[in-house]
Amino acid sequence: MGVQLGDLVTPREVGFEELAGKRIAIDAFNTLYQFLSIIRQPTGEPLRDSSGRITSHLSGLLYRNANLIELGILPVYIFDGEPPELKHKVIKERNQLRERAREEWERALKEERYDEAWSKAVQSAKLSEDMLSDARRLLSLLGIPYVDAPAEGEAQAAHMARKGDVFATGSQDYDSLLFGSPRLVRNLTITGKRKLPRKKMYVEVKPELIILEEVLRKLEISREQLIDIAILMGTDYNPGGVEGIGPKKAYSLVKEHGSAEKALQARGIEADFDVEEIKRLFLHHSVRDDYRLEWKLPRRQEVIEFLCYERDFSKERVEKALDKMEKALRVTRAQRSLDSWF
Repeated sequence: MGVQLGDLVTPREVGFEELAGKRIAIDAFNTLYQFLSIIRQPTGEPLRDSSGRITSHLSGLLYRNANLIELGILPVYIFDGEPPELKHKVIKERNQLRERAREEWERALKEERYDEAWSKAVQSAKLSEDMLSDARRLLSLLGIPYVDAPAEGEAQAAHMARKGDVFATGSQDYDSLLFGSPRLVRNLTITGKRKLPRKKMYVEVKPELIILEEVLRKLEISREQLIDIAILMGTDYNPGGVEGIGPKKAYSLVKEHGSAEKALQARGIEADFDVEEIKRLFLHHSVRDDYRLEWKLPRRQEVIEFLCYERDFSKERVEKALDKMEKALRVTRAQRSLDSWF
């Protein structure tokens, strides 16, 4: 879930025209979970092929990327590597919550409580290694680059943004700001009308841009202090943070005392986590530089064979998405030199 900085951060709504021509490093796990959560049948069942294999994530990757590329946005997907030791606990807890939600979903279906079933189905979404392998395969066939991070995907994406290889990171979580990404784009892969949980209401979801420098200037803090605030609230490395401390309280404590350590000391609080170790993970995370960002035309026939013949996608719909991507990429090539774009 990442750090919940929403109460302290004021995003700016952006139109797709402002993002046209931009390279954006997208958190692959975050996005695939979105697709698994949102792309479902009315009963909450994910899309499946005739062999029972889940295809919701593949559907999301194809059609959303076709739309992004048509808009002139060049996505690169960043996959998580080995999580830090401190994150193992939160991963275990999330898996337990998903399993519990799956059981509650099945029970709600049997009892014909369909609104609740949908909600529980969304919470039960889980990525398997086969799904991740299929996602990488489809991205390769679509000509969209991806990078396998050595550890946290958002740290890798932030590193690429700091280097200037991409314009921004793309994720629903705020963690990439803690990792030092100069810009974060939220809602990029879930734009459009979205149903509110447990309500028969839909809201319009639009992209949001958050600029780290503006956040720090408005709050009058350093990036290290933003990390301090997150630690007091709770991160993936210390879930729950300090009991009773939310975003605004954490901000006031860090502003008053200068750091999380000094705030805890002043309040006589003995934390059950190592502040310095968590800070180190955000400031000095493992990343890689041996990647190549190149956007190519889709390998059309191979995409059709994979999605239509292996996974039962509609050939007509797949071809329309491919037509859209090919046309947009050719326009992009005509507008910019090959060296500067591909």
